[in-house]
Amino acid sequence: MALADSVTTFLSETKGKGMLAVKNIKNGDIIMQEKPLVCCQFSWNAAYKYLACDHCLRSLETTEENVRRLTGNPNISLPYPECCPTVIESHTKCNSCGIQYCSKECQELAWKQYHMTLCVGSCGENPSHPLNMLNETWKQMHYPPETTSIMLLARIIATVRQAEDKSMAMNTFMQFCHRTENEEEEIAHKLLGEQFSSQLEILRELMGNALYSDDVHHWLTPQGFRSLFALVGTNGQGVASSPLSQWVNNVANLNLSADQRSTVDSFIDQLYSDIEAVSGAFLDAEGSALYLLQSSCNHDCEPNAEQTFPLGDSCLVLKAKRDISQGEEVCVSYLDECALSRSRHSRQKILRENYLFTCRCTKCLSQADNESETSSDDDDAIDEDE
Repeated sequence: MALADSVTTFLSETKGKGMLAVKNIKNGDIIMQEKPLVCCQFSWNAAYKYLACDHCLRSLETTEENVRRLTGNPNISLPYPECCPTVIESHTKCNSCGIQYCSKECQELAWKQYHMTLCVGSCGENPSHPLNMLNETWKQMHYPPETTSIMLLARIIATVRQAEDKSMAMNTFMQFCHRTENEEEEIAHKLLGEQFSSQLEILRELMGNALYSDDVHHWLTPQGFRSLFALVGTNGQGVASSPLSQWVNNVANLNLSADQRSTVDSFIDQLYSDIEAVSGAFLDAEGSALYLLQSSCNHDCEPNAEQTFPLGDSCLVLKAKRDISQGEEVCVSYLDECALSRSRHSRQKILRENYLFTCRCTKCLSQADNESETSSDDDDAIDEDE
């Protein structure tokens, strides 16, 4: 998990952490690659049978199983089955609770880091188990589309509890921004507003019932729990895995004749149309993760880099979206493509409520004097999404 030799991190009074190019980077270059400190599938995503490794989020479905489920058509057969990325023979599960993993390696890593604490054993289907109560309560408070999971917080706590050097583990997580509000700009995180105070208290009590220990007691106080929530709220990176997208990429790399390429491209286009008609945009196994190095990247509404997951798991690959000059800050977007296309006013609203800052990137500053960009009809759409 080391930075590439093309970038370095920095600290500033105005932005805090940041990432800087120390040499020229070309469009499409890999800037860095990083595995997460902790990763977790979204609760509703798992409930809807998007099967994924409980540790790295790699899909556990074959491509054919995946498209049959997403289209509702059990008779679909895919050409070029050798392009399926799923290796079922390597799959395994926890003998106590039945949690599934893509490999023995992931199972062992999870056990050593947090699963020893979180394993519910034979109580996996028991709704009265404290961890099951915590997860189900969260699901009733936080419906799709999901942005984080209460179980990501549980994994952070369990990681500290299981660490040999608990102080070092705690300090690692505290390196992330965990402010509940930006006092200078009088901004508070939207998840921590008064309207959610009763929900937070319920979740805090359930988390304490499930995972209290003296090592993490300060995270289970009212203020400490708010701080932990702010940590994942402002730093959580969305992760998505799909055997279909990997199969499509693998097929694209095949040496096919023009007729074969035309046939398979038409098949893929129709496949995506069929999936959209049944499952909409919910194609992937989705979750949230924390990346220590990637979290150094600041936001820009016209980013020069982007987060990708080409390996089909939670390993993040940061790639250049355009040429980046030596001395230029490396920035990503904290907003999805849909939000980026909205007005400056709408972008600012999302960033203030979720990340506690007012964006002053070149795009926002250039639009600041444009009256049509200071208010927007799509605010209603944002409120509905929230």
